[in-house]
Amino acid sequence: MKRFLFNKALRILLITNSLVLIGGAILGPIYALFVEKIGGDLLDASITASVFALVAGLTTLIAGKYADKIKRNELLVAFGYAVMGLGFFLYIFVDSIWFLFAVQALIGFAEAFYAPAFDAVYTKHITQKKAGREWGTWEAINYFSTAIGAIIGGFIVTYFGFNAIFILMSSLSFISAAYIWRLPKRVL
Repeated sequence: MKRFLFNKALRILLITNSLVLIGGAILGPIYALFVEKIGGDLLDASITASVFALVAGLTTLIAGKYADKIKRNELLVAFGYAVMGLGFFLYIFVDSIWFLFAVQALIGFAEAFYAPAFDAVYTKHITQKKAGREWGTWEAINYFSTAIGAIIGGFIVTYFGFNAIFILMSSLSFISAAYIWRLPKRVL
């Protein structure tokens, strides 16, 4: 009987990506409260979320072409995770809606920059006969990470404040980036 359901590369990708997804989900349910804390309202929360999505959408188109041309896509994943960590850390210093626009744009850029490269690396390590199961696991981990992050975020912000969650969010992203960056070339 096999000890693991997935090969080592997929396990690494699933674990590191779930840390980043948890980091992003920590703020999700309480994002509007954060926007209100810096002087914004619900419309501002919607507009800043839109900035994230627009930048991410445009960047994804460019990043996908770039990911096809590079040999070591895992380094793009690590770079994207690191930039997301920086963006999450910058939330600590957000004191206006305009600064929040910039941070959301940076995080949108980072997420979109790593996503096509992540998909390329993940696809490279898929077992053809298990493609549905292996992609399904990634999809499930996305939902599980959101659930875990939402609870963690609510708990931490209630007892420790927003800065504590921003430090945790950035730490999870930096840990994932560093781990992937330091992996030997042959692993991913």
